[in-house]
Amino acid sequence: MAQPILQFGTSRFMQAHVDLFVSQALNEEDGAGSALGGITVVQTTSSPASTVRVAALASGAGYPVRIRGLADGQRIDRAVQCMAVREALHAATHWPALRQAVAREVQVIVSNTADRGYQLDDADDAEGAALLAPGHAAPASFPAKLLVLLHGRWQQRLDAPLTLLPCELIERNGDVLRDLVISLARRWGLPDGFADWLKAHCVWANSLVDRIVSEALQPVGAVAEPYALWAIERQPGLVLPCRHPAIVLTDDLDHHERLKLFLLNAGHTYLAERWAALGRPTEQTVREAMADPEQRAELEALWAEDIVPVFDALGQRADAEAYRVQLRERFENPFLNHRIADIAQNHAQKKLRRLGPVVALAQELGLHSLAQTRLRAALATA
Repeated sequence: MAQPILQFGTSRFMQAHVDLFVSQALNEEDGAGSALGGITVVQTTSSPASTVRVAALASGAGYPVRIRGLADGQRIDRAVQCMAVREALHAATHWPALRQAVAREVQVIVSNTADRGYQLDDADDAEGAALLAPGHAAPASFPAKLLVLLHGRWQQRLDAPLTLLPCELIERNGDVLRDLVISLARRWGLPDGFADWLKAHCVWANSLVDRIVSEALQPVGAVAEPYALWAIERQPGLVLPCRHPAIVLTDDLDHHERLKLFLLNAGHTYLAERWAALGRPTEQTVREAMADPEQRAELEALWAEDIVPVFDALGQRADAEAYRVQLRERFENPFLNHRIADIAQNHAQKKLRRLGPVVALAQELGLHSLAQTRLRAALATA
């Protein structure tokens, strides 16, 4: 194994996001930039679906990503063959090879380990530093796996830069993952020098991913919307897996997170709020709600009257308006059947998480005359 990019997670999202970006960058005809090289994908769970994907990826034949939706008023429906994944391994089966690769060749580690990916496992704590022994089986949790792999690199005294780019939807995901691994190292009684190396030598990047990947293809592949964003916080020593138009280096990651949370996520949740209040059909989709004059008008009023003025106060109105133009096309995607009933799951918690910060920031900015009546009415029943 000699690929410079190591990826934990086999999800359809990664297939149509990071992996596709690297593939396009490797293809000189696309003119999308350049990439470090190929990707080794690692399955970390016992999921049968993941096992099927890994077997298909291991063939080296690549897989299709179908891009379907609207972009700049044009209807897009095209297939792209992704060829970036050069190897596909299972952590439990190929652990010695993974340990060797991280100690010697890997330059970038990316991950998308789902909602529970950062959870620790009691079995790892029970064994502790014994998991570092050569020949030992892989730890159970992703953070413990990462710790063992990085410890092996530290022991090799490898000076080559290493960047970790978590893609989990966790605020300041790089900081969170770094602190988790360092905390685990200390619980295992590992030397302070290792913890110092984790902080000083490894670059833990905070990033935000944004793309709707609506469907998995079998045995491997995905259907995705045209819009894509990978916003990565700039910092010294950062190494990117590739250059690509969808990758944005930024000194203000919070700005990109606010655009997504306040406009996209809050918009979805408000559609769910009005869908329930109006008694719309169970199977109604976001696209159908956008075609309903009453629901569309309420969403547009929410954006224009309750949310965009907050961006205006931040001096970011133009960015919010530009994002809203793209968002309308995403919500009107003729190929995406995004059921509002699915968005409405865990609705009360989503209202607090997605609508509450908009109201809180308005108050912090001193916008006391901004009524935000729609947001406040929705929050009153959370």
